[in-house]
Amino acid sequence: MKTIGVISDTHGVFSDEFRDFLSPADELWHAGDFGGGIDFVHTISAFKPLVGVYGNCDAQEIRFECPLVQLFNCEDLKVMMTHIGGYPGHYPLNVRAMIDRHRPDIFVCGHSHILRVMPDHEFHSALHPENPLLVVNPGAAGLQGWQVERTALRFTVSGSSISDMEVFSLPK
Repeated sequence: MKTIGVISDTHGVFSDEFRDFLSPADELWHAGDFGGGIDFVHTISAFKPLVGVYGNCDAQEIRFECPLVQLFNCEDLKVMMTHIGGYPGHYPLNVRAMIDRHRPDIFVCGHSHILRVMPDHEFHSALHPENPLLVVNPGAAGLQGWQVERTALRFTVSGSSISDMEVFSLPK
């Protein structure tokens, strides 16, 4: 069993309130646009083990350390993460092709600064074909952008089950 924290679009800001919310997490997933340079990435990875991807606003030094796409397993679930990913019915063509090829259980993306957690019944997991793809966008944890709230997610993965999903939000 693992507790996962998911953030995106920090743009160089990782405030104490977010640290408090994410402190029970065993690992953090960051869906890109870290901002703040490579030292900022290292600050987050020193807080909790980190799986991250670079975003369209991230500097070259971050792109050397964090790939464009992450494919990994968490417990018995296959996870795919990239920064610009869209949502069901509105995926960029390259993302749609990756989802179709890899058939993850969870697809994590950022970029839109809009918190979304929703199933996509068009795609089903290769490992658990009875389950639709779960699309997760944690919104934006940073101050940059047009969002009214800063958000993050936390949930538990146990085997092939996701439970106890919580949303954290602060006014911008």
